[in-house]
Amino acid sequence: MLRSVAAATVLLASAAVLAQQPVRVVALAPLSTLGTEDTSASTRKLTSQLESALSSLPGTKVVTSAQVADAIKRAKKPNLKICERDLACLAEVGKLVGASVVIDGEVGGLGDSKVVYLGATDVAGARELRSTTLSVGAKEDPGGGPTGAAIRLLEPDRYRGTLHFTMDVSGATVYVNGSKAALTPKSEIALPVGTQAVRVTHPEYRDFVRFIDVPYGRTTEVSVGMQQYPIIKHDIQGKPINSDTIQYIDPPWYRRWYVVAGGATVLAIVTGAIVGKIVHDSGFPDGPCRQVGGRACD
Repeated sequence: MLRSVAAATVLLASAAVLAQQPVRVVALAPLSTLGTEDTSASTRKLTSQLESALSSLPGTKVVTSAQVADAIKRAKKPNLKICERDLACLAEVGKLVGASVVIDGEVGGLGDSKVVYLGATDVAGARELRSTTLSVGAKEDPGGGPTGAAIRLLEPDRYRGTLHFTMDVSGATVYVNGSKAALTPKSEIALPVGTQAVRVTHPEYRDFVRFIDVPYGRTTEVSVGMQQYPIIKHDIQGKPINSDTIQYIDPPWYRRWYVVAGGATVLAIVTGAIVGKIVHDSGFPDGPCRQVGGRACD
């Protein structure tokens, strides 16, 4: 019982929140070809797909193409049936059905392959919000088909795809269009649809650089294989360190200074005595001075 009451309370609260959210009323004008309403089976099918895609957007109420045509008929304003991108005409159509945005389209092409030129007009300001093209009849529309076209027209910020990175190194940094990107714990990032410049960098590896096409509503696998820089080894250059120790050894006694000095003095005295002895023994006169011939010296 308590669980039932709690569930009912949650539902009522959710309904109250949804009731408070502003509702965007979008009217789809009848699609045309060469200035006339296109009532072919393929265009009727496309119209139904566009209405379903618009209704799937949060907070959006759709005025169908049939309701728009019926309102124009009751108002007896046939000139509003085909506006051909006239903004004033489209704004009047929006006011007639109580819409804030009017979407109109022109179908072109031949056979099964066609292109629809779609535009969104702001009713209050009678100005074009956005325009886009939708491929019809192709095997696979890269733009996401009618749902992608509806999002491009009304909520372009949601027109994104996802990249999932598989890296062979840890600690790498991802840049998208030059700006650092934060990946989710699953190594994913949501990006606008189109070509994005992706760079993965790491201090020890060469940069991984690619231009990657991001499709709408899909996850694109990006396998990042990084090449490590070559490791260069060098001998460490340093100042040599001499680990020898100096040990002072006293010289022998006969090489000491005082022994050498004393020996030199004694040798000088002995040499002087010997020279004196030699001079005396040689007969040099030791009396008064005499000149040659016997005369006395002055």
